[in-house]
Amino acid sequence: MSLPRYAEYKDSGVRWLGEVPSHWNLMRLRRCVRLNPSKSEVAAMPRDLEVSFLPMEAVGDDGSLILECERPIQEVETGYIYFRDGDVAFAKITPCFENGKGALMVGLSHGVGFGTTELTVARPIPGLMSSAFLHWIFRSSNFRSDGEASMHGAGGQKRVPDNFVRELLWAVPPEPERKRIANFLDRETGKIDALIAEQEKLLTLLAEKRQATISHAVTRGLNPNARMKDSGVPWLGKVPAHWLIGRIKHMISSIEQGWSPQCENYPAETSEDWGVLKVGCVNGGVFRPSENKRLPDELEPMSQYALRQGDLLISRANTRDLVGGAAVVTEDHPKLLLCDKLYRLRMDGACCLSDFLAALLGADGARSQIELQASGASSSMLNIGQSVILDMPVALPPMEEQFRIVGFITTERRRLDELQRESKYAIDLLKERRSVLIAAAVTGKIDVRQAA
Repeated sequence: MSLPRYAEYKDSGVRWLGEVPSHWNLMRLRRCVRLNPSKSEVAAMPRDLEVSFLPMEAVGDDGSLILECERPIQEVETGYIYFRDGDVAFAKITPCFENGKGALMVGLSHGVGFGTTELTVARPIPGLMSSAFLHWIFRSSNFRSDGEASMHGAGGQKRVPDNFVRELLWAVPPEPERKRIANFLDRETGKIDALIAEQEKLLTLLAEKRQATISHAVTRGLNPNARMKDSGVPWLGKVPAHWLIGRIKHMISSIEQGWSPQCENYPAETSEDWGVLKVGCVNGGVFRPSENKRLPDELEPMSQYALRQGDLLISRANTRDLVGGAAVVTEDHPKLLLCDKLYRLRMDGACCLSDFLAALLGADGARSQIELQASGASSSMLNIGQSVILDMPVALPPMEEQFRIVGFITTERRRLDELQRESKYAIDLLKERRSVLIAAAVTGKIDVRQAA
């Protein structure tokens, strides 16, 4: 969409704001909004009246609200921040602020709500500012980048100070124009969001297609006309009649887990540095050698744990959806060491390919068995013992057929990965377009009055 500029501009005197439409009023936000309104406004309401309650997770980074939770006023009037319909809020703490968390408050129970004190609440002064336009200011990249630069605090406790909002200089259009800009952005960003949702749906479908393709290939083979037999294993079901049923322990020459010394908080940076793998190096079924931590110079490397091409690595401790993740080392890494949260399997080369077994361990049936048998006191870190892997039954095709299946899976993965990259690239472009459009509209770089 090509939109015109305004006929006349003036210098705002602010470097990042630049020129603004000549009829817009330059003012600091303290003149047109009030921050964090007083809870005394609800003093006359019944204390048992249930109103909306918003924890941080109920505030979206797309301007949305989840209004499922309600609490009596008496439970939330202390220790939480207050707002009402028409107020505009944004998350002031990192990384929620940078992620764009914030919303225009609408649809609150009895028009009232309380929420996390990590929200800054702004109430427009009638005649000088409108809720919808202020919401788009807060969602603009200009506001976010300037606010990020003003943050105080350390690490994960950095916050945007209230004074940043009060002192922020902005160019504010007249009321009818504010409404037109807000309406324009509602409509146009809605179109962009719909396109993003379609691409995200495509990503989900591609991931499902990838998983189904791999699962079918390693449990049914590539010949749709092959004679089938009952494997005798419920999660495997029917398999090609000429495939052999066995357990993983009969297909490998060794299994071991490695070493986890106290390492640096950064990866090995040169070919001369020793590194120890992190458990996430096998996530997604792809081996990532960069997922390691540098071994300190004062520690003697245990070179017996160095990686060789063809090693099959399996995570033995991780979250439920990642534990048991498997990937194959694609080349020798003589200074990269196995950690103790990974199993290393070396194949009996006469009967089983590492890549075939890795693909099989990522198939739906195998995943269900691994997740079922994983144990641990915390759902965020589960473990699988060696016996879970070693005793797992598999259906094994002849070696020649394994090579064909692995080649097919490799080709399909590449094709689907390319489609996923294209879809992610489209999403990035759409998000960039949305960000540029919002920033241009709320700073007057484009005239949307006719488009609105």
